[in-house]
Amino acid sequence: MVFEEKTVSTENIFKGKIIDVRLHKVIMPNGEIAEREIVGHPGGVGVVALTDDNKMILVKQFRKPLEKAIYEIPAGKLDPNEEVEICGKRELLEETGATAQRFEYLGYMYPSPGFTDEVTHIYLATGLSFGTANPDEDEFLDIEFFGIDEVKRMIDNNEICDGKTVMGFFKAMERLKGDL
Repeated sequence: MVFEEKTVSTENIFKGKIIDVRLHKVIMPNGEIAEREIVGHPGGVGVVALTDDNKMILVKQFRKPLEKAIYEIPAGKLDPNEEVEICGKRELLEETGATAQRFEYLGYMYPSPGFTDEVTHIYLATGLSFGTANPDEDEFLDIEFFGIDEVKRMIDNNEICDGKTVMGFFKAMERLKGDL
């Protein structure tokens, strides 16, 4: 069976500052017509930042859709025509005041492919130097440092549930195996 849906029409439903919503009519593999609501998103970058003493930087930020503050790796959305690595370095600096001597690509993830085309790229930042954080004017966050074992425990106990953070943590630990 071919697992593909061919789009036969697209209607723009909403255009916002960050997202847009489109209604696609598709032909499914069985020949039937279905509708798909798709949220368009410019994509983003998350950064697993580790200090020289193996502390991971997490930001705690209120997330309105969840109605609570959660822990996440520093991250943000891509600006138009912005390179992925440049975005990651910009977000790390803005949110934490850190710059990195080494900035290594770990891969990407689809945060919620059932309804959005968003792609989040993940980097590992090491050899950190710190200056002053300068978050966006609508961003209010706390910067906290956690040991590797503590982050793992927080993931296991669902204290960290953010997908990019969980994936980034495990990819970084795999990459650094033997170095920690």
